[in-house]
Amino acid sequence: MIHACPALLIAAPASGHGKTTVTAAMARYYRNRGLKVRCFKSGPDFIDPMILEQASGEAVYQLDNWMVGEEASQRLLFEAAKEADLILVEGVMGLFDGTPSSADLAQRFNLPVAAVIDAKAMAQTFGAIAHGLANYRTDLNVVGVIANRVGSHNHLDMLIEGLGNGGHDGIKLIAALFRDEEVVLPSRHLGLVQADEITDLASRLERAAAMIGESSIEGWLPPVVEFSDPGTGPIEPALQGIRIGVACDNAFSFIYRANLDLLTSLGATLHLFSPLHDKIVPEVDSLYLPGGYPELYLDQLSQNSAMLDAVRSHFQSDRTIVAECGGMLYLLESLTDKAGKRAKLCGILPGDGVMQERLAGLGLHTAPLPEGDLRGHAFHHSQIEMQLEPLAESANRRAKGRGEAIYRYKGVTASYLHYYFASNIEATAKLFQSKI
Repeated sequence: MIHACPALLIAAPASGHGKTTVTAAMARYYRNRGLKVRCFKSGPDFIDPMILEQASGEAVYQLDNWMVGEEASQRLLFEAAKEADLILVEGVMGLFDGTPSSADLAQRFNLPVAAVIDAKAMAQTFGAIAHGLANYRTDLNVVGVIANRVGSHNHLDMLIEGLGNGGHDGIKLIAALFRDEEVVLPSRHLGLVQADEITDLASRLERAAAMIGESSIEGWLPPVVEFSDPGTGPIEPALQGIRIGVACDNAFSFIYRANLDLLTSLGATLHLFSPLHDKIVPEVDSLYLPGGYPELYLDQLSQNSAMLDAVRSHFQSDRTIVAECGGMLYLLESLTDKAGKRAKLCGILPGDGVMQERLAGLGLHTAPLPEGDLRGHAFHHSQIEMQLEPLAESANRRAKGRGEAIYRYKGVTASYLHYYFASNIEATAKLFQSKI
């Protein structure tokens, strides 16, 4: 079976050119025209999908040839094409950066590519960059370019001249966003500010969408792409009857939708709770503490003594806890932020975390757990002085990249890794099964 739908991968020469802003603007623009838009994010990312969900009004999932896997990525695209009028995929980093890259994803699924280029302080060179992106690999279909941070209509004319008025390789200007602080999405050390924290996000999206509408080729839609059914079978409910508490608030928000979907498909019942605001942990068999920004909420987390006691009680009853990155920091004795402020936390894991000024870990990893190998990624600005010996060390996908320590202490499995559960369904089921 095949489903067809207009589709576009939105890429850039590098990070910081405005891929998320442009993708969100286009999603909102086409949504306002009455189209059902499904957005995806290439590679491991949690924050950009939050923005894209607000822009499109639809759930956003990750696509990646390695972490998600080609078959699962194909399934996601096939299901989206069945219901959507338009599919937009936001790339990761630069178009050709990483292994696999956004270009690899586009090639595998025959996705047309549009390049976002930050045009500030640039004129005809805009065309040279577009030409380079379009011709670096012959197996890609770069259908157009989107100019970001354009200074004026005169500036836009110069950019179009650099493209040869559409003559170079047939690359045309699809749309443009003019320089406007009321459109720019605010950022911090791990990327963009989370969608729920941007109080005027809706107005920013509407303003950006209006710019897309005013500058785009009238009636333009990306080429139609056919997506075939990968034919995957049903999932056995290996977690039937298992109750899992999932930490979910502004401090713990780095959660793949696909992870929650899989746990539910395995038969688990999910109970969301907030370590920031709640006083008790739900009556559950296992806890899932994902990553996020605990360092930004140290006072609230450390002063919520009832919740700290509840998590300790869950641990002391020998129940399962799976903690990723920020979730692991929450289980430590203390965490010190960049300003030197130290706060006491759960004290379950014998160690202390300290936030760093520079990135301390980045990359795709394989975690060799006793339950089986799980794929995922690391992206953190902290370091830990841990008194435990690691259970194992992950394998970084980059040949020269370092691994991340994986700790197991009684019912706790903790590391800096953000796991993609569907990379090994059987291992995930074993990881969350009750230990009592």
